[in-house]
Parts: sequence; structure tokens; C-alpha cells
Amino acid sequence: MANVYGIEYTVKNSKGEVVDSNKGQAPLEFISGKNQIIPGLEKEIEAMNVGEEKTVTIPAKEAYGEYNEEMLQEVPRDQFEGIELQKGMTLYGQTPDGQTIAVTVKDFDDQKVVVDYNHPLAGEDLTFDVKIVTKREATPDETLSGQIGGQA
Repeated sequence: MANVYGIEYTVKNSKGEVVDSNKGQAPLEFISGKNQIIPGLEKEIEAMNVGEEKTVTIPAKEAYGEYNEEMLQEVPRDQFEGIELQKGMTLYGQTPDGQTIAVTVKDFDDQKVVVDYNHPLAGEDLTFDVKIVTKREATPDETLSGQIGGQA
């Protein structure tokens, strides 16, 4: 049985820096079992009740995964024509099947650019301050489509 949760959260990286928060904004809604949030956080939320607040640390492997050196790639510099490159900048492209993908520029010189396909938070243990704002059973359409209020 899938549920629709509405959560309020603040997430900090392993250095204790806030990397995202929706406090004071609309709750983040997701359907359980649809891989819409990181697995470790979803597991914690499923054990909580509406109104409950908790601080949980999610290990990297249950968040955005361990950092993988094999996700670094050297690309010829001429593929970045007209882009003013900076180390650490995020660039967006498309996979052969049309999915949007983000990469981080790790390094570059006149000949090549090293891009990183790891999620920016890969390898980080993340600490969430999370509160369950709403929880209800997902409708059959929501369960099928993965869209809140959506139709298949």
C-alpha cells in the first residue's frame, strides 16, 4: 500500500552545512515506493506519524551513493565551445535517450575538460531534520502513475 506524504525538512551535508530546506514553504510531497526521495530517508519517514519530528542521519550509500571515481570523464575542450568554464560549475546535457543529466566541471585546460557524473552529494552522509506534515493512502491512479493527483 503506497502512501502520499507531505514533509517539511532541512538537510545538512557531512560538514554540517545546510544544502536544502523547504521550511516555511509548501511541504514536499512524494509517493512511497516510487523512488521519489532517497531510500534511507523514505525508510525513516515510513516509521513516523503525522506531526512527528525527527533528526536522522542517512549514510551515503542510502542517500546519493558512494563517490565513484569511474564517474569522472575527460571530454575534448572543443565540445564546450562558447561556455565560460569554471571549476565546480554545473552543466546540463542530455543522455542518448533524452534524459536530462547534470555534470560538475572538476578541472579543465586548453585540451580537455574533466566532468563528474556523480551527484553533487555522492559520498556524503546527510542529516535531515524532518517533520511529517501530511500522510494519506495513495489513490490507485497515484500508485500507478507515480504522480500526486495524477492519472496514468
